[in-house]
Amino acid sequence: MKTFLVVGGTSGIGLELTKLLNKNGNRVIVLSREKRNIDALVNVEFYRYDVTGSDPLPQIDMPIDGIAYLPGTINLKPFKTLKIEDYQKDLEINLLGAVKVINGYFQNLKSAEKSSIVLFSTVAVQTGMQYHASIASAKGAIEGLTRTLAAEFAPSIRVNCIAPSITYTPLAEKLLNSEQKLKASEERHPLKRIGNAMEIAELTYFLLSEKSGFITGQVIKADGGISVIKSI
Repeated sequence: MKTFLVVGGTSGIGLELTKLLNKNGNRVIVLSREKRNIDALVNVEFYRYDVTGSDPLPQIDMPIDGIAYLPGTINLKPFKTLKIEDYQKDLEINLLGAVKVINGYFQNLKSAEKSSIVLFSTVAVQTGMQYHASIASAKGAIEGLTRTLAAEFAPSIRVNCIAPSITYTPLAEKLLNSEQKLKASEERHPLKRIGNAMEIAELTYFLLSEKSGFITGQVIKADGGISVIKSI
């Protein structure tokens, strides 16, 4: 039985990933601010934890075969209205929280025969989009961290990143909470729809698994084609 750590594993993509890992016979350790949606799952261990807090990480004494770090923000504001505090918050949740977790459980990852880390960026890093200055800056740092750690940790630990477009999750609810908003978002994508949490969870599961054993240092776009296709 393999052991995976899912940070932010009680909602959205993280919840679907927790369920998927559990369904396939793995032990799952979940770190999240709230315990919800996972009580019925077997072999799931929960720790209440806020990555922005000062508390030490929960102690885990077993090898960890993979870590998925899912805490994120969607902070969309015009550049002139953003404050330094906005950038600090986005960096703290998206980048520094990931650094804290990877650093804290590095020896657990090393103890596994082969292990994998999956981080999350956004399509707005490599495709400039209005009002994304703060979050794109934080996620751009995640992409740099991905490549650096992939080089530093090879060959024993693979590190990859997923860069989704808007996905139907609780985090994106305010952007999709009307038929008009949802339709407008769908129309912006060449596939004429937005992603769902299970699709991204399936991709994450693949990158955590041995089936992706020859993939590391990659930022994989899961964005309905919006970053590379233009309709004419």
